[in-house]
Amino acid sequence: MSTGAKPFSIRLPATSANLGSGFDAVAVALSFFLKIEAEAAEAFSISAAGQDSNLCSRIKHNLILENYSRILAENGRPALPLAIRMQNDIPLGMGCGSSAAGRLAAIAMAVHFGELDWCSERILEEACALEGHPDNAAACWLGGFVAAANEGRAVRVAQVKPPRDWRAIVVLPSQSLATSKARAVLPATYSSADVVANIQAVSILGLAFAQGRGDLLRVAMQDRIHQPYRAAMCPLLPGLLSLAGTGGVLGVGLSGAGPAVLVIVDGAVEVPAASEAILRAMQELPTPKLLTCSFEENGAMTSFQSIE
Repeated sequence: MSTGAKPFSIRLPATSANLGSGFDAVAVALSFFLKIEAEAAEAFSISAAGQDSNLCSRIKHNLILENYSRILAENGRPALPLAIRMQNDIPLGMGCGSSAAGRLAAIAMAVHFGELDWCSERILEEACALEGHPDNAAACWLGGFVAAANEGRAVRVAQVKPPRDWRAIVVLPSQSLATSKARAVLPATYSSADVVANIQAVSILGLAFAQGRGDLLRVAMQDRIHQPYRAAMCPLLPGLLSLAGTGGVLGVGLSGAGPAVLVIVDGAVEVPAASEAILRAMQELPTPKLLTCSFEENGAMTSFQSIE
């Protein structure tokens, strides 16, 4: 392996998965990002700014460095030490795709600095295998709204551009939630009525994003598979679900496994009123942080060029 590897940079969007009815199947990219610049160095170092910078800058038990080193070791390459500069705007442990972005960053750096001959599809497949489900990784890598499924190790993805006028308000509580805990409360089996209801809703959900049918989101984001069981661990959710279909709010659902809640709004002009409604609904709880953004058409970008 060459020791004179060129510096590497990558930008990866946040994501929101599930969108209510699309459990482990759909996700959408959001317009706030993990940005990394890395170059070969004598020892590993991370200079991090933004969200959770103290956790992002640590060397031990670092998701990115652990996956970077593991992938290189599995492919017979030494783990070239890197000096990393990071701007992270994705909150950790909130259901905004931080683990998918981190794993994709690690894989992309391993491919670059290890001179691995991996195509874009293989990078995505590796990330989906690490995540355990394909939704967040596919939306982060490809951008837009995606529906994704595994076929063995292969990942099959359908992608559309979200309506440009729609806005997202991500409602963030003060405490994070580990995905493993959120998964542990789910039942092993479901009734046929609940399964059919979710199939109906998620079928409408994909078409609503493809056709810009905001009027369908209130029904399309209704869920019986994961949100009822996670509501006790995600206290923002019950009070916000009732906003769907009112005051410019098109749909409401947990962002990923939670605890953050994704509120989809019918345009920037509706954001102030929707934000006020969210805060009124949360009056009896600690005031959440509201993060307003657009839906992101682009996925992973290196030096501001989309990865094909």
